[in-house]
Amino acid sequence: MRPMEEVDVVVVGAGVVGLAVGRALARAGREVWVLEAADAFGTETSSRNSEVIHAGIYYPRGSLKARFCVAGRGKLYDYCETHGVPHKRCEKLIVATSEAQLPELEKIKAAASGNGVHLDILTAIQARELEPALRCVGALHSPATGIVDSHSYMLSLLGEMERQGGTLVCGSPVTGLRLDDSGVVVTVAGGATELHARLVVNSAGLHAPGLAARIEGFPAAHVPRGYLAKGSYFTLAGRAPFSRLIYPVPEPGGLGVHLTLDLAGRARFGPDVQWVERCDYAVDPKRSERFYGAVRHYWPDLPDGALEPAYCGIRPKISGPGEPNADFRIDGPATHGVPSVVNLFGIESPGLTASLAIADHVAELAGAAR
Repeated sequence: MRPMEEVDVVVVGAGVVGLAVGRALARAGREVWVLEAADAFGTETSSRNSEVIHAGIYYPRGSLKARFCVAGRGKLYDYCETHGVPHKRCEKLIVATSEAQLPELEKIKAAASGNGVHLDILTAIQARELEPALRCVGALHSPATGIVDSHSYMLSLLGEMERQGGTLVCGSPVTGLRLDDSGVVVTVAGGATELHARLVVNSAGLHAPGLAARIEGFPAAHVPRGYLAKGSYFTLAGRAPFSRLIYPVPEPGGLGVHLTLDLAGRARFGPDVQWVERCDYAVDPKRSERFYGAVRHYWPDLPDGALEPAYCGIRPKISGPGEPNADFRIDGPATHGVPSVVNLFGIESPGLTASLAIADHVAELAGAAR
């Protein structure tokens, strides 16, 4: 039997957060291998979202989502500007389409203020001065919201990690993990390869709870149940008459069917929320029927037949239907008592925005675990 290869750190999962973590650890002087089951990086949650740079508006004060989103947003804008990653501060309007929703705007503004995010309240006239096609009775204006080319961002993170000596290995599903006295034995592809790592960072996204549950010797009480929330997106045939992102007031499980833009100015709508038992990335064209009604609350001139199925994403939730939306969970040795494991659970939106702040935090945990 060939000798087991020794590795300092294994990061499982090459989504945007896994790559950011790999970069941060490599920059800290750690030997890092990022193992990805798919044949390319960022093929799941990281490439199936709205590509929005969130301001940090909706999350409970003091939560990890709020803290890492606000800190990560500044880091992400700086990173994009200094590394040539395409992005745009396009701004965002959160709109009330009925008088009954106006108090919700006040609540959102107060929550954002608690997170250190400034929003301006606009009258309907002021909102239409910014976006003449919009129908609303009031709005909040977020000047800090933007969009980013997520693939270019991930490619840049990967390049930086590799320049610091880190390694990405695609087509390498982790099929087993076993704790021992000095780290974790990592089995890849059903035994084709075994590695011994001093530290494993579980950044497997949708699969993170299942992966943690398979770590032999890891305390089961520290593994949450995972849920899958599917969201479908539809693109607009033709150009939208908006230059900013348009969001309704939030709905249970999500932020409502909102209008986002890509860097070419093309509009897409979504996501909706559909709780599923398995990953299925097919978009049901019939789901657009609800989209028309939802969008016409704020854009009444949306033409019939203008929405085309685009793609869907699945969010890695750790709270189920009817439950309050769970915070990020970043569990290090101080939480679960295992010095060789850091688990990242429920890293959904705003994970892209928060990625650099999350990575810095994981690097701190990794340093304490040495």
